[in-house]
Amino acid sequence: MAETSHSSLPVNLQWGGRFAAGPAAVMQEINASIAFDQRLWRQDIQGSLAHAAMLAHVGIISAADEVAIREGLEAIAVEIEEGRFVFDPGLEDIHTNIEARLIARIGEAGRRLHTARSRNDQVATDLRLWLREAIDGLDRQVVVLMQALADRALEHAALPIPGFTHLQSAQPVTFGHHLLAYVEMFARDRGRLADCRCRLNECPLGAAALAGTAFPIDRAMTSAALGFARPCANSLDAVSDRDFALEFLAAAALVASHLSRLAEEIVLWASPAFRFIQLSDAFTTGSSIMPQKRNPDAAELVRAKTGRIGGAFLALLTVLKGLPLAYGKDLQEDKEPVFDAAAALALSLAAMAGMVRDLVPDEARMAAMAGDGFSTATDLADWLVRMLGMPFRTAHHVTGRLVAKAEARGIALAELPLSEMQAEEPRISEAVYGVLTVASSVASRDSEGGTAPARVAQAAEKWRRTLAG
Repeated sequence: MAETSHSSLPVNLQWGGRFAAGPAAVMQEINASIAFDQRLWRQDIQGSLAHAAMLAHVGIISAADEVAIREGLEAIAVEIEEGRFVFDPGLEDIHTNIEARLIARIGEAGRRLHTARSRNDQVATDLRLWLREAIDGLDRQVVVLMQALADRALEHAALPIPGFTHLQSAQPVTFGHHLLAYVEMFARDRGRLADCRCRLNECPLGAAALAGTAFPIDRAMTSAALGFARPCANSLDAVSDRDFALEFLAAAALVASHLSRLAEEIVLWASPAFRFIQLSDAFTTGSSIMPQKRNPDAAELVRAKTGRIGGAFLALLTVLKGLPLAYGKDLQEDKEPVFDAAAALALSLAAMAGMVRDLVPDEARMAAMAGDGFSTATDLADWLVRMLGMPFRTAHHVTGRLVAKAEARGIALAELPLSEMQAEEPRISEAVYGVLTVASSVASRDSEGGTAPARVAQAAEKWRRTLAG
């Protein structure tokens, strides 16, 4: 059949005969979504192929029409892949652009494709398909980051670093232990993304506009063809639900929050005040006027992108609030936040994995600062409990007075003379100095999940095996 041109089709193809005149220019601009939903073209064609195959299977369209539709859609996919497809804003969205092109290519058979479906169930299906793929890709990126963290944790399982609470020196930990804390965070993020994927994996096709359809369709067939676990159970919910998109944005915001925490630490660690790490030229920039600067811009931008990802969640939450059933054009605002958040998160994950692999710790600096701020004071209190049978609260007070003495003299706790210690508690012996070193402190924290180097190495190895599988 000879092709007809796009221009020979009515502008109001998507609205049918109800509207004689075209929309106002501003209406066309606010109503059109093709500028951003064209990225759903693969999913739209995928859904249409499954729908056409089902229509032919149940006898709603002929086998010849299904072949023409399939071949036409496959040709359109090639056109889009090769950049030859012209997206027409006047046709409003990706669904109508593809349908118009299909009709132009194959004629009457193309007009049969939209039987027993609506753009309402069509777009809900497309977005679920797109998001399912996006989640799979992001999950792979999270794994790459976790592997980088676990590798570096094993490498530095015994490297002391200050442990902070309130950003004040608390107790020594190891750098490996610190990095593994983020592995745990990102593991929870993977679980949330997996949960989201599981819940979104239901097929809206067949819900039509809102009420289902009078045609004898086979929803299980299209659902299976598209890799969904099952059809959506309620037609009203199928077309109006965007919980899956909102849940994704919530999960993405949590991933971004964890990335931001790590990014903030990288910024601090790379600062002259800390000097814990150095990033290479690959992940830093210079200053336009200060030649000495090495700015951790990649980390700062990861930290900043948390705002736009969290903002995407809030934007869609606001769209959905108070929205009556079933479909409202408000739901057109679901795609841009999802697309933007997914892109920002993918970039942030890639940058963070690169920085984790790239950073070089200043081991001497880290170890030296691990003992600052009387960080082994808890070890002294524990020793008083363990060796002298002192109640912990009493030991806490004795240790506090000893810390005050050391602080007044400007020396470390381990440098306080035994005579001064015994003035507070006569039973303290020379053996106490064995627990006041950073190395002994971290080695002693051998409880499950603790910072003892052996525990850290064991945990890092376990994560590496888990992630490799």
